[in-house]
Amino acid sequence: MLGTASTNGYFTRLNPAWEQSLGWTREELMAAPFISFVHPDDVESTTESAIGLATPGSPPAISFENRYRTKDGAYRSIEWTTVAEADVLYFVATDVTERRAAQTADEEAEQLIHRSEALHRTLTANLPDTSVFLLDQDLRVLVAEGEAIRRLPWSDEDQFRGRKVTELFGEIPDDVVQLSIDSYRAVLAGERRAFEFLSAGMTMAVQAVPVRADDGTVESALVVVRDVTERTNAEQLIARRAQQQKAVAELGHFALQSHDLPGLMAEAASTATATLGVEGAVVFQLGEGGESVSMVAGAGLPEGSLGPRRFPLSDSAEVGYTISTGEPVIVEKMETEARFKPSLEVLELGVVSSLSVPIEGRSRPFGVLNVHTYEPRPFSEDEVDFLTAIATLVAVAVERDREEQATRHAALHDPLTGLPNRTLVLDRLGQALARRRREGVEVSVLMLDLDRFKNINDSLGHAAGDEVLLAVAPRLTDAVRPADTVARLGGDEFVVICPDVDGTRGATEIAKRLASAVNRPLMLNSGEHFFTVSTGITLATSDEDSPDSLLRDVDAAMYRAKERGRGRYELFDDAMRTGVMARVRTETELRRALDRGELTVWYQPVIDLETGRPVSAEALVRWEHPERGLIAPMEFIPVAEETGLIAELGLHVLEQACRQTAAWQRQLGRPLGVSVNVSGRQVSNPAFPTQVAEIVERSGLRPGTLALEITETVLMDDEADSPTTVLGALHEHGVTLALDDFGTGYSSLSRLKNFPLDVLKIDRSFVSGVETNADDRAIVKATIDMAHAVGLKVVGEGVETTEQGDYLRASGCDQAQGYLYARPQPAQAITEFLAAP
Repeated sequence: MLGTASTNGYFTRLNPAWEQSLGWTREELMAAPFISFVHPDDVESTTESAIGLATPGSPPAISFENRYRTKDGAYRSIEWTTVAEADVLYFVATDVTERRAAQTADEEAEQLIHRSEALHRTLTANLPDTSVFLLDQDLRVLVAEGEAIRRLPWSDEDQFRGRKVTELFGEIPDDVVQLSIDSYRAVLAGERRAFEFLSAGMTMAVQAVPVRADDGTVESALVVVRDVTERTNAEQLIARRAQQQKAVAELGHFALQSHDLPGLMAEAASTATATLGVEGAVVFQLGEGGESVSMVAGAGLPEGSLGPRRFPLSDSAEVGYTISTGEPVIVEKMETEARFKPSLEVLELGVVSSLSVPIEGRSRPFGVLNVHTYEPRPFSEDEVDFLTAIATLVAVAVERDREEQATRHAALHDPLTGLPNRTLVLDRLGQALARRRREGVEVSVLMLDLDRFKNINDSLGHAAGDEVLLAVAPRLTDAVRPADTVARLGGDEFVVICPDVDGTRGATEIAKRLASAVNRPLMLNSGEHFFTVSTGITLATSDEDSPDSLLRDVDAAMYRAKERGRGRYELFDDAMRTGVMARVRTETELRRALDRGELTVWYQPVIDLETGRPVSAEALVRWEHPERGLIAPMEFIPVAEETGLIAELGLHVLEQACRQTAAWQRQLGRPLGVSVNVSGRQVSNPAFPTQVAEIVERSGLRPGTLALEITETVLMDDEADSPTTVLGALHEHGVTLALDDFGTGYSSLSRLKNFPLDVLKIDRSFVSGVETNADDRAIVKATIDMAHAVGLKVVGEGVETTEQGDYLRASGCDQAQGYLYARPQPAQAITEFLAAP
């Protein structure tokens, strides 16, 4: 009778012989726990046998006998041999009721062997890859059945029965033989044993248990041998993959924690070598041109192999082949490789087998990760996957490094020319000054400005200007020494840092070479162009010099060169140093003055020439210095323009002027106007109209009574953004726009009509000459007439005599201001004048 049972105590499968022996149907037997059919006296021994099978480490097979209840209430003696496999109990049950009553002890022994043989055949037939042996006390084979027998290198494999097991070992290693014999003898002494051994590439698992007679003595040993090679291989594969995954995870953690690309590549090579158990690993980097490679990292390599040395890609055929295919390349035997010709260097090193995988970048390949051995080595698919994962980590790190380099380059270089920008100039200059303090070498800085570059932008547009700058930049770079730095600060201004220069003589020689390079004709898409260059030169002369101070000094020298005729160079000298230091002092004190409220607003009335009454006042800033007294605007306004403080200063003046004028308007009960000068920086700021509107609203100034005065140079300056949009927005806010100092610039009334102007102010240089100079009188009269023709009011500035005022009134001028009427005065001093009827 055959069957199976689950560990919860129920039959799960029975053959028809059970019904014939016990009278129960198979369904009835499987419906109740099988222990419920056992004779009460045999329940305990049967339970112990079942528990023994379910206990971890127990033998795979147990034999026992009990009495089993039939359907008519009788009991039959059943002999069981049970084998545990996973969660299933396999058993062979034999009804021995009649034989127990009739057989003698010798017959029972003989039948035991026959039953055991049948049992073993049944078990081995139902358990593939398993063999069962029964050994007597002399280690003779009583029974031998199963598939595993034919897989082992036994001698005389067809003649087992009756022979001692010690005679059957053929090519099995001696240590395995000794382990087997010691285990079997221990089992015959009553112990249980289990062990595994490796033979002929197979892994065998052995479990041996004692088989006891009715009196409890051990009469034989039951040995179950199973071929677990597939299971062992699977476990080893899982372990290898787990090791590989752990190695990849650790390398990935290293990559996340560190931005050291060379260190990561060295760690990748070491990880590949240790995990795969190979002799060496190399990271090859492809050159920029794609024609050469270098060994940038490795493990297990001969000393001196790594370094900056590059060699042609053709000399490393395996690397080239891997890059060209973009696929992993396995070489099982280097000498017989047919896809490419191995390099002589590789063969001389004794490399026999290798595996190469590409390190791919998003835009271009980085190189190849290669591992190699000096003995034949087949590389499996999971090993290829592992090395590819390592290469992918390196590729990700390479891309991250490339992106960081690109970001750093963009932050430190001019986007148009690719030259260093101001940030990098300050850094390089700082390094040069540190070397000067350390080694005593001289450092020179040159600043160049292309003369009349503005004409290109004006006539041909900014694209042509960019084309000029792109052509000039490499000329400047080629004209200096390799250690020098050429940078673009913005616009058409370039800076050259010259460390270790031969004093003034060396610096001027470099200036001449740079001028010569620029002076050569430029043949561009926009035509042929000729340029000269104005150059400033300064040398570091003190340990107190800083990058900022040198740039400030060389800027002053460059502007001196432009002032003195262009196309020349000027050395920064003591006179310029004095001027620069004065400006620096003024800048520092001006910043404090804004915070301390030292800047105040004075006012000069503007008179209506028809009525003689004041109709508005021009706001003029004054600096009441606590130590230097009243400082004239011409001393600090240019500094404010250069440093960018003019924007803050301008809003400060506008706020004060609007508040004061609003107070006058309330006091006088009439719409007195106020005019405020604004700078080019303010007019080029898109936010300026909104700022003005907010100040007017806060101050309570009557609508339409604020005028902003702009100079011709602001309107004509095309290097800055066009002010037209900002002026238009101011006009929409109800602000009057006045052109100040007309006649001192290069504008014309025909051009000025393109801007939303309301008032034109004739410069004092023309007004002062109307008494004695016929040309000035003609110019003033013509200007008044043409301004009226285009709808502009006219204000005459700098009126100092009655004759000048009379001429302006007779010529139709609308308004005037000057010492004839009132000097600029503080608000409280001029209030009475403004209130006069």
